[in-house]
Amino acid sequence: MMFFPARSRFALSCLTMLALLLSLPTTGRTETREIDWLELMPAEDLALLENMPEIDHEGDGAPLLPDEIMTGRVVPEMGNVEGRIPGFVVPLKTTEDMRILEFFLVPYYGACIHVPPPPPNQIIHVKYREGFTLEALYDPVWIEGKLVIERTENDIGTSSYSMVATEVEPYTE
Repeated sequence: MMFFPARSRFALSCLTMLALLLSLPTTGRTETREIDWLELMPAEDLALLENMPEIDHEGDGAPLLPDEIMTGRVVPEMGNVEGRIPGFVVPLKTTEDMRILEFFLVPYYGACIHVPPPPPNQIIHVKYREGFTLEALYDPVWIEGKLVIERTENDIGTSSYSMVATEVEPYTE
């Protein structure tokens, strides 16, 4: 478990991890638009994330991000965008044989578990009828489908976007 002494370090760490993930070579697919996580975040939220004050790690549970970044503001132009985006899976619904049917896709490993959950505009609620399995939750995946502006709330987190995936595949270089 990692602890970040300051919110700004946490924000920079998340952005660095995201930039690293997005900068890795892809499978050479060019026909499908690749969605960047930062495209889902309005400019005012990105500015808040980059200038966050210290996170307090005292007390029970994960530290929380400031309320002003958790509003779930969206980028309207990202509604109904067909594409693919890499990320990490937080399972919400599985079958008896552990196939994941519904999940939150998040930009960094461990989100919603022991670090502050990402802002809602950095979480995508995904449904995948076929289901898929993962060897480990720290294995990133690509999801493909139409991104929709739709708020989903549950005990694990809140998302501002959703997608019915047409494909889920392991992230490969």
